[in-house]
Amino acid sequence: MKYFNPGLTGLICIFMSWLFLLNHEKLIFKEDFFFPFYNPGKRVLIVYAHQMPTSMNGSLKDAAVTELSNQGCQVTVSDLYSMNFEPRATRQDFLGASSNSEFFNYAEEAHEAYKKGCLSKDVVEEQKKIQEADLVIFQFPMYWLSVPAILKGWLDRVLCKGFAFDIPGYFDKGFLKDKSALLSFTTGGTAEKYFQKELRGDIKYILWPLQHGVLHFCGFQILRPQINFAPEHASESKRKEMVASWARRLETIWDEKPINCTSSWYFEK
Repeated sequence: MKYFNPGLTGLICIFMSWLFLLNHEKLIFKEDFFFPFYNPGKRVLIVYAHQMPTSMNGSLKDAAVTELSNQGCQVTVSDLYSMNFEPRATRQDFLGASSNSEFFNYAEEAHEAYKKGCLSKDVVEEQKKIQEADLVIFQFPMYWLSVPAILKGWLDRVLCKGFAFDIPGYFDKGFLKDKSALLSFTTGGTAEKYFQKELRGDIKYILWPLQHGVLHFCGFQILRPQINFAPEHASESKRKEMVASWARRLETIWDEKPINCTSSWYFEK
């Protein structure tokens, strides 16, 4: 029996035909063809607010760093407690004299300092991290139906007028409109405690001030929150599944569409 021997010329022709077909389909040398979860060039900032590295929030943060780094993303973590981040909004946030020596208005002083390049170094560094990020993840435990004080201070000091928004220049026209934001947090109460008819009310009611009133006001596109209810009361296997579920979601996070961040998403059934 004789076998077909294409020879060197034939092999070259076959190889070139294969390249042509891939190129025709716009697949050649595309990372999403060979590595569907590879996202080189994507930048992520994780603003992390928990005291204990071994906590559930610490595990969720670590899972995000691992998964996103494996995708080829550049991940930066602002570990607020380790950084000893200053949560208080004071005159110390501005270099030089106040613009109004008779009355101190923090918001207006921050605006003037931003325009003059006179904000304190720690605020400028955090603003630079946001500017470089495509996605900002906030990882924290819910305190009193809100964020920990150190994270609230970060929001107050970093997202100042001039940098994150202006008047006009907010919500859909906010200065951070080309970025996405995602809240990943834990609660003390179980999921059924956050139903509409419960004393706490629907969990979406609680998210309205933070997601809509702060982040979307600054222009952020808001992704669906990642909520882990009552991990302290869950079994070890359940806690592991919480972390694994978060990592699985992050595999396709770049394909997610933002929520419709209007009152209907929060208050209508």
